[in-house]
Amino acid sequence: MSGRLRRAAAALVLAIGVVTGVAACSLLGGASNVPVATDAPPKGTDGAVDFDGGFITVGDGAKKVDIWFDAMCPVCGAFEQTNGATLAGAVDDGSITLRLHPLTFLDAASNGTGYSTRAAAALTCVAVTDENAVLPFYQALFTDQPEENSSGLTDKELAKRAADAGAGDISSCLSDSGPYQAWAQANTANSQKGPIEVDGKKALDTIKGTPTVLVNGKQYPGGVTDKKAFTAFLADN
Repeated sequence: MSGRLRRAAAALVLAIGVVTGVAACSLLGGASNVPVATDAPPKGTDGAVDFDGGFITVGDGAKKVDIWFDAMCPVCGAFEQTNGATLAGAVDDGSITLRLHPLTFLDAASNGTGYSTRAAAALTCVAVTDENAVLPFYQALFTDQPEENSSGLTDKELAKRAADAGAGDISSCLSDSGPYQAWAQANTANSQKGPIEVDGKKALDTIKGTPTVLVNGKQYPGGVTDKKAFTAFLADN
């Protein structure tokens, strides 16, 4: 079986787990070879980033959709491939505000390169420089998504995807992205401490896996590849 087929099969198994309430990509596991960011995380807001809230904002609709994700999580990729166009359409027509919460727990599955942290920092670089490029770059992270236990994309490759998404050159930002990396890692740690609050109200105890998707503070309970179920949930909440 090819690597791509193995990844698809794994994603399907995990997606089935989501239907029964089991976490998708698990946040448990060893992290002995994970690079730790030591800079102080930024505070306040900058561009599309709410550093205090722990998310990156796309759109300005009244309905709030929050997604906790890891760029290396295959189930996050499966969710994006299935439902990304629906969410992008809702952003474009002004229906929703999409809030992206990048997590980094799968650093442990990138051969010591800290890919999840670097991808989160790259998305943050895009978000502080060009708000209009956030969603295209987020989508690009899941196009030919690196497999778990690979080294992920290099910084040069991340910068190219950002440029292709319309963000311009983020190379210098990536080379000095220690604070953004620290922010993403702090968000990951906080996701395990809880409680998880959305607009000042407790929504969850902790984040148990990715993707975790909330619509107006209510967690989507269906399968990540069930487009009909997600579209209905988005419409009804």
